[in-house]
Amino acid sequence: MSKTRVLTGITTTGTPHLGNYVGAIRPAIEASHDHNVLPFYFLADYHALIKCQDPERVRQSTLEIAATWLALGLDTENAVFYRQSDIPEIAELAWLLGCVTAKGLMNRAHAYKAAVQANEESGESDPDKGVTMGLFNYPILMAADILLFNAHKVPVGKDQIQHIEMARDIGGRFNHIYGEHFTLPEAVVGEETAILAGLDGRKMSKSYDNTIPLFLPEKQFRKLIMKIKTNSLEPGVPKDPDTCTLFSIYRAFATKEEVADVRRRYEDGIAWGEMKQFLFEYLNDHLTAARERYDALLQSPDKIEEALQDGARKAREFSAPFVKQLRASVGIRGLAG
Repeated sequence: MSKTRVLTGITTTGTPHLGNYVGAIRPAIEASHDHNVLPFYFLADYHALIKCQDPERVRQSTLEIAATWLALGLDTENAVFYRQSDIPEIAELAWLLGCVTAKGLMNRAHAYKAAVQANEESGESDPDKGVTMGLFNYPILMAADILLFNAHKVPVGKDQIQHIEMARDIGGRFNHIYGEHFTLPEAVVGEETAILAGLDGRKMSKSYDNTIPLFLPEKQFRKLIMKIKTNSLEPGVPKDPDTCTLFSIYRAFATKEEVADVRRRYEDGIAWGEMKQFLFEYLNDHLTAARERYDALLQSPDKIEEALQDGARKAREFSAPFVKQLRASVGIRGLAG
């Protein structure tokens, strides 16, 4: 029986934080141990260049994200874990797909429309000011990421559903012209995926500068936990856990029994300082072993590189023969025979 192929990309522009872990990394690593599934996980460094033109940041983020996934127990025997730029067939396929993609479809992409709208609202005479072809063609590159490995399912947030629909449109158009080559992917939106609040109570996000990096050194980690915004209720006054950032973070890590116990402590009026210290100790215990593995990996980037190159070899066992087939289908092939 052929395995279901699931594909996830991680853009290499930042440092993994608690929200990334709960929302995407943890479920993906759990899925990597499911031998009924063939997971493809990649570091989307070409995508990173669309928004980030700081070479050192892209490189450092690649290092940190790869180390994070490996430290947390990614099963690289079952999963294919690779760097996007190590698979030359992705860029080649993006060109083949671009040649069958209507510009009108790209005009409707959310990111492009948002950039145009921002220009118009600011009074710019050129609606395309600041829009690069990388931003404009982003959905085609994403389609190439997905279609190259004939992924059946792509876990995404609601804001990414359009890109999966576009990948289906683009793959379907190619199939219509050149024959059935691509599996049309299905977006998988996890309704139960936890969205963590950050230091200021808003969604934890790099864009809000309110994140708690996953593997900060212990002292810095505690310092950030202590900065989490709370209300002014005094110790002994009952507090509502469901509106509290501290509780929402705790709940994402704890068992049902542990959550119920802490709910009672809120009803009893736990002091904010006590809850912050409790949360720090709980999370620190949860992350200490993985943090030690992470720190060791950062000191041995050659081990990370070896894992990525091994993943690239596995990925190219799929991508190289497939693109050779696609080249032939569009008429790019040797003239003899």
